Amino acid sequence: MTGMVPTSLITALDHFVLLCADYDQGVDCYTRLMGFGPSWSTEADGRKTALFQTQNTAVELVAPSGTGADAQRIRDLLGEGVRLASLVYRTPQAREAHRVLGRRGLVPGPLEHHHSKDLVSGQVRDWTRFRLGDDSMAGVKSFVLEPSDPAEAPARDKGSVKELDHLVIQTPNPDRAVANYGGRLGLRLALDRSEPRWDTRFLFFRLGGLSLEIVQRLGETASPAESDHLWGLTWGTDDIEVCHHRLQYSGADLSPVRDGRKPGTRIFTLRDGNLGVPTLFIQQGAS
Repeated sequence: MTGMVPTSLITALDHFVLLCADYDQGVDCYTRLMGFGPSWSTEADGRKTALFQTQNTAVELVAPSGTGADAQRIRDLLGEGVRLASLVYRTPQAREAHRVLGRRGLVPGPLEHHHSKDLVSGQVRDWTRFRLGDDSMAGVKSFVLEPSDPAEAPARDKGSVKELDHLVIQTPNPDRAVANYGGRLGLRLALDRSEPRWDTRFLFFRLGGLSLEIVQRLGETASPAESDHLWGLTWGTDDIEVCHHRLQYSGADLSPVRDGRKPGTRIFTLRDGNLGVPTLFIQQGAS
């Protein structure tokens, strides 16, 4: 049907961008958090980046480099308190995604071709991407990317981060979120539930083995016209006790391991060493 978004058009959250003020400190921090180092690093156009690849997505740390306009823009965003900066969705068909998402009112920018050279290996990656209109995505900076060669995560040590379980987005307008993420992007809405115990409405959209958890705080009085905000992360691990011990040994401030809200899950909170982003760890199917 003309104009409909095929379910396979957006296939994954390729990566998301996390800003940090100092590159070396950010990489050290996230190497401890993840349990492994970056798989890709590069420097260009006023920014230095490091990519940490998991089984279902990657986090791209971005720090300012030098004194150019792009570097200053990153510093300005950090001064405004921005940490989680943008979401980058993966598609196998950038040109078709550009056409269809434009018809769905997401105001795509021009198709752009980019490449990156890894500072360590010298390998080069290429991709095509476009940006969705900020207003059309309720203020969440969003891109769609077709990589020439999608990255895969190697095997990791037990207790390291295996995957991203979910990423939390705060919204004052859940009906707008359903229209954007479900109707326009075509993501599967797996759960829509209000929970009086926490005074919260939860929307879970499934994408490429992870969830976008969109939450509305029911007791707040924000205008429904206000923007959505990227807020927090929950990382999945294959052994919550080993993961907790690993981070505790590194000197991190942690909560005790506890049962999660979902039956059969075990979780803990990382209180520091998270680059200012609320961060949890979870083991699914824990006994």
